[in-house]
Amino acid sequence: MSTVPVQNTAAALDPLVSFDGADKVYSSGFRALAPIDLRLPRAEITMLVGPSGCGKSTLLRMAAGLTAPSGGGLTRRTERMSYVFQDPTLLAWRSIRANVELVAKLQGVPRPERRERAQKAIELVGLQGFEKAYPRELSGGMKMRASLARSLTSDPELLLMDEPFAALDEFNREKMGAELIHLWRTRRVTVMFVTHSIPEAVRLGHQVAVMGTRPGRVIEVLRSPSPPTADPGAPRDEAALRDLRTEISAMLGGTEV
Repeated sequence: MSTVPVQNTAAALDPLVSFDGADKVYSSGFRALAPIDLRLPRAEITMLVGPSGCGKSTLLRMAAGLTAPSGGGLTRRTERMSYVFQDPTLLAWRSIRANVELVAKLQGVPRPERRERAQKAIELVGLQGFEKAYPRELSGGMKMRASLARSLTSDPELLLMDEPFAALDEFNREKMGAELIHLWRTRRVTVMFVTHSIPEAVRLGHQVAVMGTRPGRVIEVLRSPSPPTADPGAPRDEAALRDLRTEISAMLGGTEV
Protein backbone atom coordinates (compact mmCIF):
# COMPACT_ATOMS: atom_id res chain seq x y z
CA MET A 1 0.00 0.00 0.00
CA SER A 2 1.23 3.46 -0.87
CA THR A 3 -0.50 6.10 1.27
CA VAL A 4 0.58 9.64 0.49
CA PRO A 5 0.58 12.07 3.45
CA VAL A 6 -1.42 15.27 3.42
CA GLN A 7 0.24 17.96 1.34
CA ASN A 8 -0.34 21.64 2.13
CA THR A 9 1.43 22.88 -1.02
CA ALA A 10 -0.48 20.88 -3.61
CA ALA A 11 -1.19 22.68 -6.85
CA ALA A 12 -4.61 24.28 -7.00
CA LEU A 13 -5.59 22.13 -9.99
CA ASP A 14 -4.85 18.85 -8.21
CA PRO A 15 -7.94 16.99 -6.96
CA LEU A 16 -8.43 17.43 -3.24
CA VAL A 17 -8.69 13.64 -2.78
CA SER A 18 -7.41 10.90 -5.09
CA PHE A 19 -8.05 7.16 -4.80
CA ASP A 20 -5.55 5.21 -6.90
CA GLY A 21 -6.43 1.52 -6.96
CA ALA A 22 -7.48 1.76 -3.30
CA ASP A 23 -9.26 -1.34 -2.02
CA LYS A 24 -10.42 -2.76 1.31
CA VAL A 25 -10.11 -6.32 2.55
CA TYR A 26 -10.96 -7.02 6.19
CA SER A 27 -9.03 -9.43 8.41
CA SER A 28 -11.84 -11.99 7.96
CA GLY A 29 -10.98 -12.07 4.26
CA PHE A 30 -14.13 -10.21 3.23
CA ARG A 31 -13.39 -7.88 0.31
CA ALA A 32 -15.50 -4.76 0.83
CA LEU A 33 -14.03 -2.76 -2.04
CA ALA A 34 -12.35 -3.75 -5.27
CA PRO A 35 -9.51 -1.42 -6.41
CA ILE A 36 -11.04 2.01 -6.97
CA ASP A 37 -9.80 4.98 -8.97
CA LEU A 38 -11.65 8.20 -8.14
CA ARG A 39 -10.82 11.91 -8.08
CA LEU A 40 -12.61 14.56 -6.02
CA PRO A 41 -12.12 17.85 -7.88
CA ARG A 42 -11.63 20.90 -5.70
CA ALA A 43 -14.69 23.02 -4.98
CA GLU A 44 -17.09 20.46 -6.47
CA ILE A 45 -19.76 18.13 -5.10
CA THR A 46 -19.08 14.46 -5.79
CA MET A 47 -22.02 12.15 -5.18
CA LEU A 48 -21.63 8.42 -4.46
CA VAL A 49 -24.75 6.47 -5.38
CA GLY A 50 -25.36 2.74 -5.32
CA PRO A 51 -27.20 -0.10 -3.55
CA SER A 52 -26.82 -0.98 0.12
CA GLY A 53 -23.64 -2.87 0.85
CA CYS A 54 -21.64 -1.53 -2.10
CA GLY A 55 -19.03 0.18 0.09
CA LYS A 56 -20.05 3.83 -0.23
CA SER A 57 -19.60 4.54 3.48
CA THR A 58 -16.34 2.58 3.54
CA LEU A 59 -14.99 4.77 0.76
CA LEU A 60 -16.12 7.87 2.67
CA ARG A 61 -14.35 6.68 5.83
CA MET A 62 -11.20 6.11 3.78
CA ALA A 63 -11.35 9.72 2.58
CA ALA A 64 -11.68 10.83 6.21
CA GLY A 65 -8.73 8.72 7.34
CA LEU A 66 -10.98 6.66 9.63
CA THR A 67 -10.06 3.44 7.85
CA ALA A 68 -6.98 2.70 5.76
CA PRO A 69 -7.02 1.09 2.32
CA SER A 70 -5.65 -2.43 2.22
CA GLY A 71 -3.89 -1.74 -1.04
CA GLY A 72 -3.39 0.97 -3.62
CA GLY A 73 -2.95 4.64 -2.85
CA LEU A 74 -4.95 7.44 -1.25
CA THR A 75 -3.93 11.09 -1.44
CA ARG A 76 -5.74 13.74 0.59
CA ARG A 77 -4.48 17.27 0.09
CA THR A 78 -6.04 18.90 3.11
CA GLU A 79 -6.21 18.50 6.88
CA ARG A 80 -9.37 20.59 7.19
CA MET A 81 -12.25 18.10 7.15
CA SER A 82 -15.69 17.73 8.68
CA TYR A 83 -17.91 14.64 8.76
CA VAL A 84 -21.72 14.84 8.73
CA PHE A 85 -23.62 11.70 9.72
CA GLN A 86 -27.17 10.59 8.92
CA ASP A 87 -28.15 11.21 12.55
CA PRO A 88 -27.71 14.87 13.59
CA THR A 89 -26.11 13.64 16.89
CA LEU A 90 -27.04 16.79 18.80
CA LEU A 91 -26.72 16.81 22.59
CA ALA A 92 -30.22 17.15 24.04
CA TRP A 93 -29.11 19.18 27.07
CA ARG A 94 -27.26 21.82 25.04
CA SER A 95 -28.84 24.72 23.17
CA ILE A 96 -28.45 24.92 19.41
CA ARG A 97 -25.73 27.55 19.83
CA ALA A 98 -23.89 25.36 22.35
CA ASN A 99 -24.21 22.33 20.06
CA VAL A 100 -22.83 24.27 17.10
CA GLU A 101 -19.95 25.59 19.22
CA LEU A 102 -19.02 22.13 20.48
CA VAL A 103 -16.40 21.15 17.88
CA ALA A 104 -14.57 24.46 18.25
CA LYS A 105 -14.76 24.13 22.04
CA LEU A 106 -13.18 20.68 21.91
CA GLN A 107 -10.45 22.14 19.69
CA GLY A 108 -9.64 24.70 22.36
CA VAL A 109 -10.85 27.74 20.40
CA PRO A 110 -11.36 30.72 22.74
CA ARG A 111 -14.99 31.41 23.61
CA PRO A 112 -15.38 34.74 21.75
CA GLU A 113 -13.98 33.23 18.54
CA ARG A 114 -16.02 30.04 18.70
CA ARG A 115 -19.14 32.08 19.45
CA GLU A 116 -18.48 34.17 16.34
CA ARG A 117 -17.84 31.10 14.19
CA ALA A 118 -21.01 29.44 15.48
CA GLN A 119 -23.15 32.48 14.80
CA LYS A 120 -21.88 32.79 11.24
CA ALA A 121 -22.56 29.09 10.62
CA ILE A 122 -26.04 29.31 12.17
CA GLU A 123 -26.89 32.23 9.90
CA LEU A 124 -25.46 30.45 6.86
CA VAL A 125 -27.83 27.49 7.32
CA GLY A 126 -30.82 29.72 8.11
CA LEU A 127 -31.23 28.97 11.84
CA GLN A 128 -30.88 32.50 13.17
CA GLY A 129 -33.45 33.08 15.90
CA PHE A 130 -33.13 29.48 17.16
CA GLU A 131 -29.78 29.85 18.95
CA LYS A 132 -31.36 29.36 22.40
CA ALA A 133 -33.68 26.53 21.36
CA TYR A 134 -33.03 22.90 22.30
CA PRO A 135 -32.96 19.97 19.86
CA ARG A 136 -36.34 18.65 21.10
CA GLU A 137 -37.92 21.91 19.94
CA LEU A 138 -36.73 21.58 16.35
CA SER A 139 -37.98 19.62 13.33
CA GLY A 140 -35.85 16.93 11.74
CA GLY A 141 -34.76 19.29 8.98
CA MET A 142 -33.79 21.99 11.47
CA LYS A 143 -31.77 19.50 13.52
CA MET A 144 -29.87 18.53 10.37
CA ARG A 145 -29.20 22.21 9.67
CA ALA A 146 -27.74 22.52 13.16
CA SER A 147 -25.53 19.48 12.52
CA LEU A 148 -24.38 21.02 9.25
CA ALA A 149 -23.68 24.35 10.98
CA ARG A 150 -21.58 22.56 13.60
CA SER A 151 -19.50 20.95 10.87
CA LEU A 152 -18.73 24.39 9.38
CA THR A 153 -17.18 25.89 12.52
CA SER A 154 -13.85 24.22 11.70
CA ASP A 155 -13.84 25.95 8.27
CA PRO A 156 -13.48 22.67 6.34
CA GLU A 157 -12.09 22.39 2.84
CA LEU A 158 -13.54 18.86 2.61
CA LEU A 159 -17.06 18.04 3.77
CA LEU A 160 -17.82 14.32 4.04
CA MET A 161 -21.53 13.50 4.21
CA ASP A 162 -22.90 10.01 4.93
CA GLU A 163 -26.56 9.95 3.81
CA PRO A 164 -27.28 13.07 5.89
CA PHE A 165 -30.79 13.67 4.50
CA ALA A 166 -31.99 10.05 4.30
CA ALA A 167 -34.25 10.24 7.37
CA LEU A 168 -36.00 13.42 6.21
CA ASP A 169 -39.32 13.62 4.38
CA GLU A 170 -39.17 14.60 0.72
CA PHE A 171 -40.01 18.26 1.37
CA ASN A 172 -37.22 18.72 3.92
CA ARG A 173 -34.84 16.64 1.84
CA GLU A 174 -35.33 19.07 -1.06
CA LYS A 175 -34.81 22.04 1.28
CA MET A 176 -31.60 20.58 2.72
CA GLY A 177 -30.32 19.90 -0.80
CA ALA A 178 -30.90 23.56 -1.61
CA GLU A 179 -29.07 24.52 1.60
CA LEU A 180 -26.10 22.39 0.58
CA ILE A 181 -25.88 24.08 -2.82
CA HIS A 182 -26.14 27.48 -1.09
CA LEU A 183 -23.29 26.43 1.20
CA TRP A 184 -21.22 25.35 -1.78
CA ARG A 185 -21.81 28.69 -3.50
CA THR A 186 -20.82 30.56 -0.33
CA ARG A 187 -17.83 28.51 0.83
CA ARG A 188 -16.76 26.61 -2.31
CA VAL A 189 -16.16 23.59 -0.11
CA THR A 190 -15.34 20.23 -1.69
CA VAL A 191 -18.07 17.71 -0.87
CA MET A 192 -18.15 13.90 -0.93
CA PHE A 193 -21.78 12.84 -0.39
CA VAL A 194 -23.15 9.30 0.00
CA THR A 195 -26.75 8.64 -1.04
CA HIS A 196 -29.10 5.87 -2.13
CA SER A 197 -31.21 8.34 -4.08
CA ILE A 198 -30.52 8.74 -7.79
CA PRO A 199 -32.58 11.97 -8.05
CA GLU A 200 -30.64 13.46 -5.12
CA ALA A 201 -27.31 12.46 -6.66
CA VAL A 202 -28.21 14.05 -10.00
CA ARG A 203 -29.71 17.21 -8.48
CA LEU A 204 -26.74 18.00 -6.21
CA GLY A 205 -23.67 16.63 -7.96
CA HIS A 206 -21.09 18.10 -10.28
CA GLN A 207 -20.14 14.47 -10.81
CA VAL A 208 -21.76 11.18 -9.80
CA ALA A 209 -19.75 8.07 -8.98
CA VAL A 210 -22.03 5.09 -9.63
CA MET A 211 -21.10 2.12 -7.44
CA GLY A 212 -21.87 -1.56 -7.78
CA THR A 213 -21.53 -4.32 -5.19
CA ARG A 214 -19.83 -7.71 -4.60
CA PRO A 215 -17.22 -6.41 -4.10
CA GLY A 216 -17.88 -2.67 -4.04
CA ARG A 217 -16.53 -0.88 -7.09
CA VAL A 218 -17.00 2.28 -9.11
CA ILE A 219 -18.86 1.35 -12.29
CA GLU A 220 -18.47 4.79 -13.84
CA VAL A 221 -17.99 8.44 -12.93
CA LEU A 222 -20.44 10.66 -14.81
CA ARG A 223 -20.07 14.43 -15.15
CA SER A 224 -23.31 16.32 -14.74
CA PRO A 225 -24.62 17.83 -17.99
CA SER A 226 -26.11 20.71 -15.95
CA PRO A 227 -24.41 21.03 -12.55
CA PRO A 228 -25.03 23.59 -9.80
CA THR A 229 -23.38 26.89 -10.68
CA ALA A 230 -22.25 29.98 -8.79
CA ASP A 231 -25.30 31.84 -10.09
CA PRO A 232 -28.41 30.82 -8.11
CA GLY A 233 -30.63 32.16 -10.88
CA ALA A 234 -29.01 30.17 -13.67
CA PRO A 235 -31.44 27.74 -15.32
CA ARG A 236 -30.64 24.05 -15.34
CA ASP A 237 -31.26 21.67 -18.20
CA GLU A 238 -33.97 19.50 -16.69
CA ALA A 239 -34.20 17.27 -19.76
CA ALA A 240 -30.48 16.49 -19.58
CA LEU A 241 -30.72 15.80 -15.85
CA ARG A 242 -33.67 13.48 -16.46
CA ASP A 243 -31.60 11.60 -19.04
CA LEU A 244 -28.77 11.27 -16.52
CA ARG A 245 -31.17 9.83 -13.93
CA THR A 246 -32.35 7.31 -16.50
CA GLU A 247 -28.76 6.35 -17.40
CA ILE A 248 -27.78 5.81 -13.76
CA SER A 249 -30.96 3.85 -13.07
CA ALA A 250 -30.14 1.54 -15.97
CA MET A 251 -26.63 0.99 -14.60
CA LEU A 252 -28.13 -0.03 -11.26
CA GLY A 253 -30.70 -2.37 -12.74
CA GLY A 254 -33.59 0.05 -12.89
CA THR A 255 -33.50 0.91 -9.19
CA GLU A 256 -34.54 4.50 -8.46
CA VAL A 257 -33.62 4.66 -4.77
